[in-house]
Amino acid sequence: MIRRTLRSALLTTVAVLAFLPGAAAATPASAAPYPVPAQHRVHPSHPHAVPTAGRVVTHGARLNVRSGPGTGYRVIGHRHVHRVLALRCRTFGSGVYGNHLWYRLRHHRGYVSARYVHVDRALPWC
Repeated sequence: MIRRTLRSALLTTVAVLAFLPGAAAATPASAAPYPVPAQHRVHPSHPHAVPTAGRVVTHGARLNVRSGPGTGYRVIGHRHVHRVLALRCRTFGSGVYGNHLWYRLRHHRGYVSARYVHVDRALPWC
């Protein structure tokens, strides 16, 4: 008798929980007490989505800017310590002390290792 009651209660609970999300989704949007403004969303993979800055943290040495995302690419420039960089996107490349991420510079055709750049937010993928 107790087993049947517990099983019945469990089935009822599962049935109610299964239909609860469907009932909430069926509620019309006009039921909100006040109008909710639409949020403008930027696609995260778009390279111009959100301007992101990064600060060079190389402990006294200049940071190499390379022609591609890896240490095997040619050095095409340098950036000094504590300089703020405008970054476009991130990509994978050769590892620098275990970090395989590289950042592409926004206004320059070059890449810098993410190991030596501190960013304020995540960048989109290239």
